[in-house]
Amino acid sequence: MHASMNYVRMSLELHLFFARIMKEHSFFLETGFTQRDINFIQQADNFRTQFDTLLGEVISISDGAISQEVLQSGEIISPYTLRAEMASSFYTGVQIPTNLTQAEAGLTGGVVMRPNDMLVQAVSSINQRAMSLIAALAQFKSTILSQVLACKMFTNSYPLLIDHIMREAKFYWRMVQKIEARERMNLEAEILEQELFWNRIMAEHSKFIRGLLDPTEDELITTANNFGHEFDQLTAEAKAAIDKSIPILKVTEDSLRATRALRDFKAQGTNGIAECKIRSIIIPLLGDHTLREANHYLRLLKSYRQV
Repeated sequence: MHASMNYVRMSLELHLFFARIMKEHSFFLETGFTQRDINFIQQADNFRTQFDTLLGEVISISDGAISQEVLQSGEIISPYTLRAEMASSFYTGVQIPTNLTQAEAGLTGGVVMRPNDMLVQAVSSINQRAMSLIAALAQFKSTILSQVLACKMFTNSYPLLIDHIMREAKFYWRMVQKIEARERMNLEAEILEQELFWNRIMAEHSKFIRGLLDPTEDELITTANNFGHEFDQLTAEAKAAIDKSIPILKVTEDSLRATRALRDFKAQGTNGIAECKIRSIIIPLLGDHTLREANHYLRLLKSYRQV
């Protein structure tokens, strides 16, 4: 693939996944504050709408410029996304623009395109603006975490969840920065960085799910707890691979097996929440959110096996 089109494809695919993640983080924060912190509610809502705008721009130039593999992975939208958005909007009163989800459902991929200077410039502009917006959101999350840990604010988000979404914002920023700088990639180092990052994320997802399930959901709590422990071990394995203590292929294979099982658990849970068959305080969009992140990681792991 021509270098310019590879730059376009990598940028658009990253934003299609992560811009949606960021707008949902903003939504979760917005709906978690108390009325005393109306200023923070307004700031979170502003970030949410800015990421809606960014995502809309990305969607408008993505048709035919991204891979079929990404479109089919379930990381951009899942079979549950639209329903989860509608239900979450109903529960909170926050108007979620489902037209973005419908537009993403109509995207096509796999078309070989010639380099287009206007498209490259448009993507570069998006990358630059995205980096500024991501950095501002990461700082906002850091401020919230500091306030919560100092007992100056109450929110229904776990402190670890706030830290978790702050790390995801910083990770997104670094990925955009690497693409925009046209950095030459050290493939092994990139794989290890991704596996260390995402194994920790999967461990924390499992623990959040465990803590947000109703106490009567004994079987689901036990399953989520077991996944948490398993991904803690996989995070340790990824660190060991970085130190050359174990082969990288072992980490990839172990992570692939565990992530596939966790993805299936999340899919069942997301559907169960949508159908009101699971007792929890998990808002439907959060279930779908964690499912898409597992789908994203699965696609990465499958690609690493082919290296």
